[in-house]
Amino acid sequence: MLSISKKIVSLILIFLTGVYLMGCRSINTKKSEGKVKRTFANPIIPAPSADPWVVRAGGYYWYIHSSGDMISIRKADRLERIGEVGDANVWLSPSDGSYSKEVWAPELHYLNGRWYIYFAADDGKNENHRMYVLEGGKDPDNPLSGPADTENAANSPYKFKGKISDKTDKWAIDGTVLQKKDGSLYFIWSGWEGDVDGQQNLYIAPMSNPWTISGDRVLISKPEYDWEKKALALNEGPEILKNGEKIFIAYSASGSWTYDYCLGMLVNSDGDVLNPSSWVKIDKPVFEGSVKNKSRGVGHCSFVKSPDGKEDWIVYHGMTGSQGWGARSVRTQKFAWGKDGMPVFGEPVPVDTPFEAPSGEK
Repeated sequence: MLSISKKIVSLILIFLTGVYLMGCRSINTKKSEGKVKRTFANPIIPAPSADPWVVRAGGYYWYIHSSGDMISIRKADRLERIGEVGDANVWLSPSDGSYSKEVWAPELHYLNGRWYIYFAADDGKNENHRMYVLEGGKDPDNPLSGPADTENAANSPYKFKGKISDKTDKWAIDGTVLQKKDGSLYFIWSGWEGDVDGQQNLYIAPMSNPWTISGDRVLISKPEYDWEKKALALNEGPEILKNGEKIFIAYSASGSWTYDYCLGMLVNSDGDVLNPSSWVKIDKPVFEGSVKNKSRGVGHCSFVKSPDGKEDWIVYHGMTGSQGWGARSVRTQKFAWGKDGMPVFGEPVPVDTPFEAPSGEK
């Protein structure tokens, strides 16, 4: 009886171990052409998380985000791990002043041999939101390479460079930088025409260096279609995407706290980025929510290449369940290119459904 009981226990343990291993494998890998490939599922960062900006450098993914008065950077070897690794706090806003509150949507750029962080902030009053820039180190492989700024409470590897504004100095958020092949720089942001809270437009202006706008702002997009005006008429979150000689600006439209938030697109084919007529707006959203896939209110994206450079990925936020800023979570997926050279984003991949990791990841 004792030997039979031991055999039964052994069989049960073997069975349970097998079930456990099979369960792990079904979530994390799948076979393709005889090879085992990793998979993961959205969301990759749980709510509340929004306005994701991801860049690759030195063989890693670097994710930058803000939380109230702090800007932080995460380093991960796999895209889905940006929600798992710890933060490196790189800048803490002062306790008061024009850029002490509501630090929004930081972006990380390597320009002219240095790292720069662009972010929006105010003094506690939304009408005073403006864009600001931090300057970091020189190592192109490491955004955290700058010397510590002991004057900042975060002991930051970035130093406050100043406000970045055109001469109108109007309300501004979501600034990003376009660098053309000739090295010229252009600042693109979402702003108000005047001083009253309301419609948000997209503007572009030339830069003389990564922290200075050197010319007049030029209006390149304003809400025109119904899908850009749900809850509030706005164009925001401009992000650069390039394919050959074509330059694209993906932007977010409608209220960011609603299911109607989506991505629109501007296309520039002649390279004259300061000419409003050179920017052609696609008349429909290029990426919008899906009820059946449990991913709605998708927008405010960034773009990143796979480690082997063969794939293009979009990182964005969306909602599952309730609406509202606190319901947003970060998601990602691969996208393709059409024969006409246009990006094809498809629809948001279903939440909690595994898909293959970026090619070249270990």
